[in-house]
Amino acid sequence: MDRAGNVVATLPGYRDTPVVAVTAHLDTVLAPRTPEDIRVLGDGRLAGPGVADNGAGLAGLLALAAAWRASQPMRQPLLAPMLVANVGEEGEGNLSGMRYFCRQPGSKVRAFLVLDGPGTEHITSRALASRRFEIVVTGPGGHSWRDAGNGNPVHALSRAVTLFTAQAPLLDAPDADNPRSSFNFGIFEGGSSINSIPTEARAKIDLRSESPERIEKMAALLTPALEQAVATENTRCSGTRVAGRMTEIGSRPSGELAEGAPILEAIRAADSYLGIRSYLDCSSTDANIPLSLGLQAASIGAGGQGGGAHTAAEWYLPEGRDLGLRRVLLALCILLTNE
Repeated sequence: MDRAGNVVATLPGYRDTPVVAVTAHLDTVLAPRTPEDIRVLGDGRLAGPGVADNGAGLAGLLALAAAWRASQPMRQPLLAPMLVANVGEEGEGNLSGMRYFCRQPGSKVRAFLVLDGPGTEHITSRALASRRFEIVVTGPGGHSWRDAGNGNPVHALSRAVTLFTAQAPLLDAPDADNPRSSFNFGIFEGGSSINSIPTEARAKIDLRSESPERIEKMAALLTPALEQAVATENTRCSGTRVAGRMTEIGSRPSGELAEGAPILEAIRAADSYLGIRSYLDCSSTDANIPLSLGLQAASIGAGGQGGGAHTAAEWYLPEGRDLGLRRVLLALCILLTNE
């Protein structure tokens, strides 16, 4: 285990050999609180937080380790396999585990094969950029009747969210091929009781786009929206005033795998052999970090089917998992023998 909390496994006797890292993130958005939170449904599906994202990927790492242990050693491979169960992919982790791993001096990693979730249909070869911000509005609070007229942080923050969500879609040009983009206020908190004026309200927003320039334009709308909302609330109130601040709490870089990159050709060769019809896509995964550093990286599913990711209704069906595991193993073997 390294200092970031990543669990790293290598084959004995290959200390000085360049490696291909197969990775899967350990963390989940929601964590099961008791063993009973993970259950088997009548149709064979596993249900519960994290069973697909990223239980499927972690199980893939264990399957690779078992296959390697049961097989004859490869003869003089150009590269050696490395298995990495990393932290910090979900939520506000900001890809901290992969950032730490990629920035270690003297790294011998030549490529990253990221296992993230179920499926066999996609190859994530483009890293989706994102930026995350926390917006906080504060005030002195008070009693809802006796101190009526004091500035209300929840009112101001709600207005800021409304202003931003009305303005951000206007960045799209009519009848144009606009980059796919999204924004999400995923957390909104404030107040302690129904008859108290809150002393604080806070929200967290996630901005994503296939175009880094679009992210910058969306981010540039946040401060004016907050300032206008605070000014409006302070004009409305007759008592004490509110104040707002914004802090960037995360940023995921973009990047793209070159057409013809060995890792892309290895996955395509495995897909061709196994009869898998896959497509290239753009998503935000642990592959963002190595791709942004100019390193070979791609993210694929570990087989099976899943749904409901990032919710309490998440599920995973192992049907077809063997195909996904063969795909991972075959792509890895191609990489190890064709640097």
